[in-house]
Amino acid sequence: MLFNRKLEKPRVAAVIAAAGAASRMQGIDKQFEEICGVPVVVRTMLAFSDSDWIDEIIVVARAQDIPTMHALIRAWGVPKVRSVVAGGQTRQQSVQNGVEAVGYETQYVAVHDGARPLVNQQVIADAVIDAVRYGAAAAAVPVTDTVKVADENRRILSTPDRSTLFAVQTPQVFELERYRLAARKAEETGMDYTDDCQMLEAAGYPVYLARGDYDNIKITTPVDLVVATAMVEAAEGERI
Repeated sequence: MLFNRKLEKPRVAAVIAAAGAASRMQGIDKQFEEICGVPVVVRTMLAFSDSDWIDEIIVVARAQDIPTMHALIRAWGVPKVRSVVAGGQTRQQSVQNGVEAVGYETQYVAVHDGARPLVNQQVIADAVIDAVRYGAAAAAVPVTDTVKVADENRRILSTPDRSTLFAVQTPQVFELERYRLAARKAEETGMDYTDDCQMLEAAGYPVYLARGDYDNIKITTPVDLVVATAMVEAAEGERI
């Protein structure tokens, strides 16, 4: 096991990507919607603040949302936030802006969707530990549905073996220098990726899958807010 080796805990910065346009939320700004009284992005920040594996947090937001983010951080007393920076035109650009704002002692970056507020401590820990072990790791869960590959007319072409398929989540954790080299290569080749793992893969760096959690859902549609609220209410009811 990793802990049988004499390794020092690395310095890890969490980059919370919260600069999305929320195009599928019917005009609702998912970052600031509340789940049982707590804004989505605040739940996300608090989850990483609570982790012993995370040393600092960089929040990436749309420029017009930065004052609101600062106000929420103050109102909820969120610790570990180093800075709030403006996002770019794409996710890749936004994450890179966040990575460039991390402290100089940072060794690993944990990139996480601001709209995944139900991430738990074990998922964060497992992703960091596997990244330390392998250089790059992402939370993921096995696919439970049968997946089909189809052509442009929706005619089925093949049925992949479900045992080899995983739904990738965040956090995705990378050794900092590997991430920077991969980002530089993407920029040089004119590529812009929607998934950080894909950028590392394209640069020739292997990425390993850490254990995710089916509750680690992403708030993408209004229905997801309803589901997340029900999940939090159920969890709080169990603790009473």
